[in-house]
Amino acid sequence: MTARRLTDLNKRERRRAVIRTFVEIIGAWIILLGVFYAVPVGAGTDASIAVRIVICVALLAIVLAWQSRRIIRSDVPELRAATALGVTIPLFFVMFATIYLSMSHASATSFTQDLDHTRAMYFTITTFATVGYGDITPTTDLGRIVVSIQMILDLILIGGVVRVLFNAAQTGLKRAEAESEET
Repeated sequence: MTARRLTDLNKRERRRAVIRTFVEIIGAWIILLGVFYAVPVGAGTDASIAVRIVICVALLAIVLAWQSRRIIRSDVPELRAATALGVTIPLFFVMFATIYLSMSHASATSFTQDLDHTRAMYFTITTFATVGYGDITPTTDLGRIVVSIQMILDLILIGGVVRVLFNAAQTGLKRAEAESEET
């Protein structure tokens, strides 16, 4: 399959490809949020929180590597990069919301409010967006450390991951150009 730019597709192909991408992204959000709300989250100890963070970062790295490979081999790398970003961001949100929820279950004083699924997700997203309304804040050192880790990863995700995914799209397009020149 030869990679093409989105602009190289005719109107009908472009519309189909964009709709397919939109459906994949919405589907990923629905599945990830559905699992987040459906699966009970138990209390976490300090050690289990650290393990969860390491597992989440490793899982995120694996997903990014897999998505990068899919982008490079895609028939429309630009849209595959958009899909990868649309899957990576909710995965990141769910991972940190789960960590915050388990911290809140372990100790009601971890945050200024007890967190349920919705509050944990809200806190994760407001931290990601750097809005930080201040209605929910960490009150323990562990909470502050975990939020600081999320903030650092937010910056990496916003800057680095977006760049990696779109560089993968460019690599896919260059691969297609090289293949077409050979034939």
